[in-house]
Amino acid sequence: MQEKKQETPKHKTKIGGQALIEGVMMKGTNTGAMACRLPDGTIDVEMWPENNGKNMPWYCKCPLVCSVFNFVISLVDGYRCLMKSAEKQVDEDEEANEKAEKAEKNVEKAEKAEANIPEVEKKDPFFSVVMGIGVVVGLAAAVLLFVWLLKFLVGGLIRTTPIADDSRLIRSLLEGILKIALFLLYTGCSCLMKEMRRTYEYHSAEHKTIACYEAGEELTVEHVKTHMRFHPRCGTSFIFITLIVSILVMCLVPLTVVWQRVLVSILLLPVVMGISYEFIRLAGRSDSRFTRALSWPGLQIQRMTTREPDDGQIECAIVALKPCIPENLEDDQW
Repeated sequence: MQEKKQETPKHKTKIGGQALIEGVMMKGTNTGAMACRLPDGTIDVEMWPENNGKNMPWYCKCPLVCSVFNFVISLVDGYRCLMKSAEKQVDEDEEANEKAEKAEKNVEKAEKAEANIPEVEKKDPFFSVVMGIGVVVGLAAAVLLFVWLLKFLVGGLIRTTPIADDSRLIRSLLEGILKIALFLLYTGCSCLMKEMRRTYEYHSAEHKTIACYEAGEELTVEHVKTHMRFHPRCGTSFIFITLIVSILVMCLVPLTVVWQRVLVSILLLPVVMGISYEFIRLAGRSDSRFTRALSWPGLQIQRMTTREPDDGQIECAIVALKPCIPENLEDDQW
């Protein structure tokens, strides 16, 4: 079945999503949901309340400020759901062992209760500690690669080669070009991994399902299949826009010393993310020539971060989206 050409949707939804490990997460105005395909073939669904409507705190409504808060909240929620989806992919033997251990603990609790021995709930911190270390290491690696290392390399390149003058404009452009090249290289290499290709298929299922909903069509596998796998509010587009905005912002910084530019880059990161997030919001509610032109590069990069999904993956995305659709569609529009 051929995809429809990209067209102006009938309904500009605020619902956004994220691909998980063998699943999809969606966040709506009042409800969030994640649907994961379990090893036994069934779909596991979790739902939770959201507050993305009219009663949000003031800092979630102020331009730029709200963008930073919303981005951080989305990042935290996405990471939480990603870890949950990974936990759900244990095999049946491991799951049976876990159930047996829980049963033994319940028996021990019952025996202690009969003997009037107070029960102190203990949580195994190992998994949380490992995940926390992983986040810290990931952030440190990102700062090392995308901030310090690139600025160090550009500084060395300017010192050892006759590249115009040592201006902030030249430095910012070279740093930006290297950032984009590194991002494209990483994205291209990730496509070679089987596990990432599966995630990119769920990524496409998420996009197609939202596009089907915005078109006002019934959410069925056959209808979802016909829609484009690219979407202007995609996280891939957000990353690319962030790289472009960082180039423009750093062109305004009158510093050429490496450590000073690194420090300023980190301090200005919330500003860069806020501007980029505002553009993604604009792309979600507007279909002007301006937004289409700026969205075009990100949509092309999505050719690498999306793959055509199968029926089961689309089914997961539909199951995740349906609970997030509010009864009053006026609550779900830009």
